[in-house]
Amino acid sequence: QVRMVESGGGLVQAGGSLRLSCTASGLAWTNYGIGWFRQAPGKEREFVAAISGSGGRTDYLNSVTDRFTISRDNAVYLQMNSLKPEDTAVYYCGADPTGWGSRIISRYLYWGVGTQVTVSS
Repeated sequence: QVRMVESGGGLVQAGGSLRLSCTASGLAWTNYGIGWFRQAPGKEREFVAAISGSGGRTDYLNSVTDRFTISRDNAVYLQMNSLKPEDTAVYYCGADPTGWGSRIISRYLYWGVGTQVTVSS
């Protein structure tokens, strides 16, 4: 049984930083691309960042490119700097079985339950 778990969310002031972690059990870790998505109240879930199974390819939402960094070893991390109130959302990690790390939600087979990130102004 596959289980994905996000951690590291919390409340931070604008301009602050958080580091999210995503771990998984029950799957061949390096075969899966991992994506971070977020969903704010009343909005659809949106792509934030992704990394390929090998770690050699990364992709970012334009609005976070200069502020967020995705990386992986035995977990996938999302380092979020210079946080803004508009970054407030529940952040989810998902596993893409193609290994690519797609921007398309439907490509993801497994999901965690999310971690809340709240940025105060």
